[in-house]
Amino acid sequence: MNDRMLRLYPAGYRSAYGEEIVDVHREMTADMPRAARLRADADLAAHALRVRLGLDSASRGGRFFAVAAPFTLAATAVSNGLVLTRWYAGLVTSPAPAWTQLSHTDLPVALHLMFSLSVCVGAIVALTGRWVLGVAAAVCGLLGTAVQGVLDAPLAQGGGMTSAVTLLAVAVVLACPVDRRPGKGLSGAAAAVAGIGWFPVVVADTGAFGVTTDYGVWPMLVLAVAGATLALRRQSSGAREIGAVAVASTPLAVAALAGAGPDLWPLIGMLLVLSLSAALGTCAIAARRRR
Repeated sequence: MNDRMLRLYPAGYRSAYGEEIVDVHREMTADMPRAARLRADADLAAHALRVRLGLDSASRGGRFFAVAAPFTLAATAVSNGLVLTRWYAGLVTSPAPAWTQLSHTDLPVALHLMFSLSVCVGAIVALTGRWVLGVAAAVCGLLGTAVQGVLDAPLAQGGGMTSAVTLLAVAVVLACPVDRRPGKGLSGAAAAVAGIGWFPVVVADTGAFGVTTDYGVWPMLVLAVAGATLALRRQSSGAREIGAVAVASTPLAVAALAGAGPDLWPLIGMLLVLSLSAALGTCAIAARRRR
């Protein structure tokens, strides 16, 4: 370990813990092969950057992103799951044979579906316990979608805006501190949000669901309720949980905006109602906590 790597830490943190970091790192890497030593150096550099950016597990930012990351994965799984299920619905309802349709699928469309599948599978794997593997698959799919949003705007609905919020989702997921990765409880809640947000919309497309899902607001409503419920269970002020699900909702909000067409006022009204409800919920939780 060299001094240049230690200087990645802020000066105050370095003066308080610098010697301890050097001693522990030297002892840990003493008998490691070169490849493992390089990996340990990379982990240390990443931790130093997290501390400098205020994203370590002890900071407010780190705790915020620890909550936001699993719900962001859930939101991206919902939006990409809808891409896959709507494509499949078109495939099976078309009078043309399925094999004929598949054989004539354009390469950009096939890549778009593969990226969506990668996001969905990655989210499922991450939220069922294999966080690193799942996040890697989901991030690959999200980055592919972001590139397509720039190169082929009509294919990735929303174009450049979709690319921007997709990159935001990647940043939120990767900002989750290593030692604050979601446990079974938080992962289970995020997985439930994904299922409840996705399934009724698919059923509604067949006319079998009694609640309207027009303008794509239903999954965001599910996320808002999940944030309020999580805050109540934790008996916190609600600001962190509501803020986390608000950040997680951005891919769904952009998909709703892209699908709304020229008539945006109903969607804007619904989003304002959701935002007002979240603010009132936070105030109610804060008032309840003071009692």
